[in-house]
Amino acid sequence: GLFADKVASMVFASAGKDIVTRQYFAKGNYYKLEGVRSPFSHLIYPIPEEGGLGVHATIDLAESTRFGPDVEWVDQDVDNPDDIDLSVDIRRADSFYAEVRKYWPGLPDDGLAPDYAGVRPKCVPMGSKTKGDFIIEGPNNHGVPGFVNLIGIESPGLTSCMAIAEDVLRLIEES
Repeated sequence: GLFADKVASMVFASAGKDIVTRQYFAKGNYYKLEGVRSPFSHLIYPIPEEGGLGVHATIDLAESTRFGPDVEWVDQDVDNPDDIDLSVDIRRADSFYAEVRKYWPGLPDDGLAPDYAGVRPKCVPMGSKTKGDFIIEGPNNHGVPGFVNLIGIESPGLTSCMAIAEDVLRLIEES
């Protein structure tokens, strides 16, 4: 979660370990389709971009279409996700139109409206040469019995949660 590095730091400190764990944050803005009927009947995933899966189209249960998230890296000095402004930055609208028009050239100029924003934890900072989806460390990695450190688990972690749970169980059993 967003505070996983803080929890890990508290656990490590209480165990007398001098281990620093750090997450970074990327804000994701979403825009919704407004005033025009969606041409989509399924999800659209473009080619992934650095730090994210690209601005994709999703359809909710009310059959409304929204686009996002984009990747807006949060300043590396911010280490508390509560300090991140979650209002949608309307200055990002032009980039949303450009991204959506890569797979829907007919998007009208007034077809998008700001919707919502969220924050994703990241294992590595913007521009890092290291690629990392998740960090999963068990007692054999850090020396704290019974503790499994899960860092940077963002939305693909939901899809892989059963595999992650199996890995966590294995790490505990091996310690």
